[in-house]
Amino acid sequence: MLPAALVSIAGFLLLVLHQSVIGYGLLVAALGIAAVISMGLFRDLLLIVVGVTVMSLVPISTDIGLDHMGVMGAAMILAVGVPYLVSRFVYRDHAIRFPIRTGQRWTRTEKWYLPAVVVIGYALLPVYMIGTGVYTNWPAASDPGGIARLFVGTNGLGIWDELFFICTVFALLRRHLPMAQANVLQAVLFTSFLWELGFHAWAPLFIFPFALLQAFIFTRTRSLSYIICVHLLFDFVLFLVLIHAHNRAWIDIFIY
Repeated sequence: MLPAALVSIAGFLLLVLHQSVIGYGLLVAALGIAAVISMGLFRDLLLIVVGVTVMSLVPISTDIGLDHMGVMGAAMILAVGVPYLVSRFVYRDHAIRFPIRTGQRWTRTEKWYLPAVVVIGYALLPVYMIGTGVYTNWPAASDPGGIARLFVGTNGLGIWDELFFICTVFALLRRHLPMAQANVLQAVLFTSFLWELGFHAWAPLFIFPFALLQAFIFTRTRSLSYIICVHLLFDFVLFLVLIHAHNRAWIDIFIY
């Protein structure tokens, strides 16, 4: 538990508080302690540390300029791709998987949860984004190109969140920790990343539970496609709110 917790705390220090010396020091300490406890734990934490380190080395923001999107996109690919490739071809344990086709039909509850996510997003996001002024952390997209990049950016980040925090971080932690502990630790990293991205004010009050719920749903369904659908539905409402917040006469469908 200790080395895994140190990794999550380091992520918080690096991404939220920007304390690089202490943050990287904790990552090194976590790996050192893990090596003493178990080489299996060390190897899995090393993969998480690689992803966290890569993301900490690039500017994380909502800038939709092509240069920034290229740099951040490349880092996101490395943060997911390197741990997956090492797990599959070096460790040969296939610990990281991205189960798109599970062969299982979605249950009635799972189907009903999807429109519920839209309703929750519709009720919550305008109050949060506009009421706190946090929407100004996102660029004002009003031309076709900017709107398209904003759409790609919000959806791309949503997909990456599930690939990294759930299918990589949570899956690796779950090999060594009980469900509750692994879930809390991945949720700390999940929330820290989104805080750095621009979800400030009281966003952690709903992002942290959302991260916990996503991991719980993934554990139950073993379906990456389902949790991505959930996330992208929420992000679609976010996209609409951002367009409306910056251009109040557009998409005027929100009560707030």
